[in-house]
Amino acid sequence: MATTKAGKRAQAKTEYNAFLTVCPSRQLLDRISNKWVVLILCALGGDASGRLDASDAARAMRYSELSRLLAGVSQKMLTQTLRSLERDGLLTRTVTPTVPVTVSYELTELGLSLHDMTRGLRHWAQTHMDEVRAHREGYDARTS
Repeated sequence: MATTKAGKRAQAKTEYNAFLTVCPSRQLLDRISNKWVVLILCALGGDASGRLDASDAARAMRYSELSRLLAGVSQKMLTQTLRSLERDGLLTRTVTPTVPVTVSYELTELGLSLHDMTRGLRHWAQTHMDEVRAHREGYDARTS
């Protein structure tokens, strides 16, 4: 078992155990558990209607489409999130030299594989929100 910091880092790299502080998969989990990441993946994956029964085909979307769809996201946050997803290989950014320039985003195969899980997470949240609200109200009433 590794006892030095370098040894622990090397062990984490080979095992990718997110319970270890130095494991790079922990940073990835932090990124993909972000609400904007989940919503962007769902939007690009064809869930843009927000309906639970929605399962349209994945498609490319322009920045402005994503911005309109994701109510409440700032331009800075949307740009940062899209860049991080591109860096991680989850989506591609395509620039078309038109006037004005057109920029679109599309899920990669890796992004599509993650989308399957984020769709389930979004579905769970929407399906169970009433139950969660009831628990929150009960908790708040007991602790106030």
